[in-house]
Amino acid sequence: MAVTAFVNVALIHYWLLTNRGGEKVLRAIAKLFPGADLFTLLADEKLTDELFPGHKLYQSALSNLPGVQMYYKTLLPVMPAALESFDLNEYDLIISSEAGPAKGIIPAPNATHICYCHSPMRYLWDQYHIYRDNASWPMRYAMPFITSTLRQWDVTTASRVDHFVANSSYVRNRIKKYYRRDASVVHPPVEIEAFAAPLQDPAKENQFHNRYLWAGQLTAYKRPDLAIEAFNRSGRNLTVIGEGEELRGLRRKAKPNIEFLGKVDFDTLKAAYKGSRALIFPGEEDFGIIPVEAIASGLPVIAYARGGALDTVRPGKTGILFESQTAEGLLSAIEEFEATPSYSESEMLAFAETFNESSFLTKFRAEVDKARSTSA
Repeated sequence: MAVTAFVNVALIHYWLLTNRGGEKVLRAIAKLFPGADLFTLLADEKLTDELFPGHKLYQSALSNLPGVQMYYKTLLPVMPAALESFDLNEYDLIISSEAGPAKGIIPAPNATHICYCHSPMRYLWDQYHIYRDNASWPMRYAMPFITSTLRQWDVTTASRVDHFVANSSYVRNRIKKYYRRDASVVHPPVEIEAFAAPLQDPAKENQFHNRYLWAGQLTAYKRPDLAIEAFNRSGRNLTVIGEGEELRGLRRKAKPNIEFLGKVDFDTLKAAYKGSRALIFPGEEDFGIIPVEAIASGLPVIAYARGGALDTVRPGKTGILFESQTAEGLLSAIEEFEATPSYSESEMLAFAETFNESSFLTKFRAEVDKARSTSA
């Protein structure tokens, strides 16, 4: 299914240090361009060898700094210059994968530049105040001075993109708001088959019987605090899967009906999806792969009615949406869910299949063809 019309292809990703949602999208795109070169600010070379075999990797000068993987996020003010240092003149197609700075490369005059945007940088735009309020005091003091200049660069570099592709309708609207650019929507690929498949040990799901589930990175903007408050009040059983800076504080606040499992292996996560009553998703996400994984597993989702959840949660079909991002709003949604007839697992799986990798590749290839035809 490789796209062969372009001779030299460059894939740009902000950094390659983990294998999370953004990296999985990049892996899928790389299947369309098996000869593409990879450019990133810094990388874990062992990881990139595993994820992108056969692709040549180029890193910025930032990767040469001692111990940089421990503090790279503090280098945000110099990342624009590092990106612009890449010489991309020989490439006729450039695909940037944007959530941190990535689209700000300098393309050749005749190149087509497509930006797959997971999110305009949250810490510069709509979630700036959340990040600032949760930062250390030196960073909280410095952020207004740093981010003002970075916002100007971020908006300016949007003009270097020929065609934007957003990962959700929510991100498309934010691209329009902050960059004044239109974007197509292609949802990221999700490993539907892996979550839809039966458990090897069905008994594992019993530990989640009659429990609700919260899963993901325990960071402030995902609002795990809201779930803890709601379940503290109601006394219902909640399992929390994930790690992050909020974990210690949430443990202190939680009552005995709330269980924290930390980071778990794939089989345990899958058993939690299969065995729990519903997934609690109270944050405002750009897309949110976890709800799709849950839906593929037959687990309904109770989600805040903002962000990417509007593309993935269908009321009465795959879950329930609640309008008020408060403990009261979540508790009301849980009560509505418990009064709702059971959900059809076959209908949920059929909906989830629209987010599989094959669907992503077909849609993204069509966007590449569109961009090629309009820039020719």
